Amino acid sequence: MLNTRIDDYTQPDAEQRRYRALFISDIHLGTKACQAEAFLDFLRYHDAPRFYLVGDIVDFWRIRRGVYWPQAHNDVLQKLLRKVRKGTELVYIPGNHDEVMREYCGSQFGGIAIERQTIHTGADGRRYLIMHGDEFDVVVRYAKWLAFLGDWSYTAALWFNTHLNAVRRWFGMPYWSLSAYLKHKVKRAVNYIGEFEQALSQEARRNGAQGVLCGHIHHAAMRQVGDVVYINTGDWVESCTAVGETEEGVFEIIHWNPHTGVRTSGTPAKEFEAAA
Repeated sequence: MLNTRIDDYTQPDAEQRRYRALFISDIHLGTKACQAEAFLDFLRYHDAPRFYLVGDIVDFWRIRRGVYWPQAHNDVLQKLLRKVRKGTELVYIPGNHDEVMREYCGSQFGGIAIERQTIHTGADGRRYLIMHGDEFDVVVRYAKWLAFLGDWSYTAALWFNTHLNAVRRWFGMPYWSLSAYLKHKVKRAVNYIGEFEQALSQEARRNGAQGVLCGHIHHAAMRQVGDVVYINTGDWVESCTAVGETEEGVFEIIHWNPHTGVRTSGTPAKEFEAAA
């Protein structure tokens, strides 16, 4: 059964919350959409002796088209490296946007282990397969040109979303995500997410794991898929989410609001419904 808990934290100046492990993906450093400042703020209030970076940390696809690298993006890397120097165990699993790093899988650099995929053993002894997930994205595997086109469309949607929310803030309205709305409303996108979850869960079974932790689709979720626990870390482009495992072995989706500094640890009850 899925081991979860819902905890709400509404004080941005609360004490730092420590986890047994933290799982983070899809920061997309090197892009204007990356919410590096929000991630740095997240790191001030969350820590763990072990970090898993689950792919698309640096967006080399975008960097090839023109370098965008503000100080905050550099600060993210420096902050993570500083943690490693202080003894934090950091496992980096490259994704499709930072696939150039896959050439170094199996190596260690400055205390950072680079792996194609790995197994995390939870506090309760359960095994969780950790991988980015693009390996099970048909578009990325067999039609990379279409993936690049989709990446451009996503960037355009984010540009529109940024300007729309600037107007909404002017009128005192809350943040609203266009792409998240489309993901939930468009039937094809919903079917894609369901198929992705099923494929990753099947891969976990093949590896003798009871769960899978991934990223790639920018959709944070935690649910039971048959006999496998499926957990997606989300992203730091829009949703600003990560996953933490407590010392008791409870996995939580951590939502960090970049506009208010309010965090919510846990995930809505509807996320725990078993996938059909």
